[in-house]
Order: sequence, then C-alpha cells, then structure tokens
Amino acid sequence: SGIRLGTPAVTSRGMNTEDMDQIAEAIAMVIKGGEEKIAEETPEAEVVETPAAPEAEVLPTADELLRAEKEKYLRLAAEYDNYRKRSQKEREALYTDIRVSTVNEFLPVYDNLERALRQETADEAFKKGVEMTMQGFTACLEKLGVHVFGDVGEAFDPNIHNAIMHCEDETLGENVIAEVFQRGFILGERVIRFAMVKVAN
Repeated sequence: SGIRLGTPAVTSRGMNTEDMDQIAEAIAMVIKGGEEKIAEETPEAEVVETPAAPEAEVLPTADELLRAEKEKYLRLAAEYDNYRKRSQKEREALYTDIRVSTVNEFLPVYDNLERALRQETADEAFKKGVEMTMQGFTACLEKLGVHVFGDVGEAFDPNIHNAIMHCEDETLGENVIAEVFQRGFILGERVIRFAMVKVAN
C-alpha cells in the first residue's frame, strides 16, 4: 500500500532496497578486510621435515649364531685345558719340593751310616746291622725317585759334582773322580745335593 511505481521499494521498517544493498556491501567489505588482516598477521606454518625412518636392523642368521656359540665353546675349552695343565704342573712342582725338603732332612743320617760303614770293627753282627740299615735307607730313597751318585772312577760332571780338590794320578784318566768326600743326591733333573769330590788329572 505504501509502494509507488518508479520509486525504490521500501521495507516494513522504512528502509528501501538500495540502503539494504549498501549495508550488505559494506559488511562484505569489512569481512574481506578482516580476513586479509588476519592472513597478514598469521605467520606461515613452518615446514617440519619428517625424519627418515631408520633402516631395519639386520638380525643374525641361525648359522651365524651357531658359529659364534661354537667359537665361545672352543675358547672356553682351550682355557680350561690350559688351566688343567698349569694346575697339574703346580701340583707336581709342589710334590717335588716336598720330597726334596724331606730328603734333605735325612741326609745327615745317610752320611753317619756311611761313616759307620767305613770304620773297622770286629763285631760282624754290628757291621751287618749297619749295612742292612743303609740298604733299607737307600731303597726308601729310590722309591721316592731319589738316586745317590758320586763314586770313585766316575767322570767328573760340573753340573752335579763339586770339585774341592785336584790331584795327579797316572792310574786314572782325565777328569775322573779320585776320591769322594760326600755323596750326591738327585731327584729327576733336580740336584738335591752336589757330590763333593777330588778330581784327578
């Protein structure tokens, strides 16, 4: 009823369509400007490089594991064998030291028996008893692996004999033992006591 032809349309609130268009245009411009400002103020998103995935771990094969375990076993077996041999040598050396120490304590007894045998006596029973005692003593030493050496007529050996005197004797060869002052004792290759002798020529 309030609209005339040829004039802008008027809304029920007293605004024509041109005013509405202008308002809508202004609102659109404000929205567009706000979006542009927000875009300017917002920093660009940083590009985060995704680290490359690590290479897959190569697992040892069954043959490699078996070979490694076999090497460990062989190494352990060799170490045990060396330990066993070393322990055996130590035990043997300890046993030898004990025998040598024991025999050393009985050497004065041997020397006294030998002196008694050199003495002249009319008591044959006494002499026979001393001889039997010496034989039994020598047999015990041999059971322990101890050998007595140092007799007249033997060749002089500086490794086992100790020459304390020298003489000239045409009846004996060169470097021959002419007299024995003290017998020597040896255990294997270990000299317990050197024989003290007189060497001829």
